[in-house]
Amino acid sequence: MTTALTRRSERRISPVFLGILAVTAVTGWATWTGFAEQPGLAVFLFVTAAWIVSLCLHEYAHARTALHSGDISVGAKGYLTLNPLKYTHALLSIVLPVVFVIMGGIGLPGGAVFIEHGRIKGRWRHSLISAAGPLTNVLFAVVCTAPFWLDALDDVPRDFRFALAFLALLQVTAAILNFLPVPGLDGYGVIEPWLSRSVKRQVEPFAPFGLLFVFALLWVPEINSVFFDMIDAMLRGLGISDFDTYCGYDLFRFWRDSNELCSISS
Repeated sequence: MTTALTRRSERRISPVFLGILAVTAVTGWATWTGFAEQPGLAVFLFVTAAWIVSLCLHEYAHARTALHSGDISVGAKGYLTLNPLKYTHALLSIVLPVVFVIMGGIGLPGGAVFIEHGRIKGRWRHSLISAAGPLTNVLFAVVCTAPFWLDALDDVPRDFRFALAFLALLQVTAAILNFLPVPGLDGYGVIEPWLSRSVKRQVEPFAPFGLLFVFALLWVPEINSVFFDMIDAMLRGLGISDFDTYCGYDLFRFWRDSNELCSISS
């Protein structure tokens, strides 16, 4: 097995990740119980910590799939420890995605792990490595939306429901945007092995700017409206109302004046 070719220390979960997980648990409890004096702050910390956890799992999925596809170097690079500080582009992987969430409520993780593709044989394996990250966001979205589509919200506190709805929105947007076939995003990585060398050479210079290009497009009002109308329709299909996601984002931005409508249970 390929895991036998990595040291146990290279697969040990990082204390940094465990710390982030602990913050998620504590702030989730505070949101659930209403323990915090300022519920918006608890929601902000809970959603942000949970979002960083999902980013770590996103990158871990890339690395773990690469390991089983033949790239045993991911262990020595620290990618299997779930430590966000080990990523090759911590700014793109952690800082910018969190900034994007704060600025526009958009979940958009960026590429972070460096895979030695020369060690991997087979185009399907290369495609699967790229797809593994956003598929993790899909799984995370399923977990977040489960109480809604299972109609199990009777005992879920209002603020926690709002926080889950907003976190689900982030995961759905992250999965969809990352599957776009844009250079620099995972969607392009899925199709890249199937492109000719000439096409790949022409596209390569644009890869560093793909993430920022997509984010810039989403600031165009017409594009933003169409995109979020699609996201809202998908979430409604999973039982999450526009009111839930709106109030989740409203609570998340605790530094702004809260909308009075969100203080009333839907």
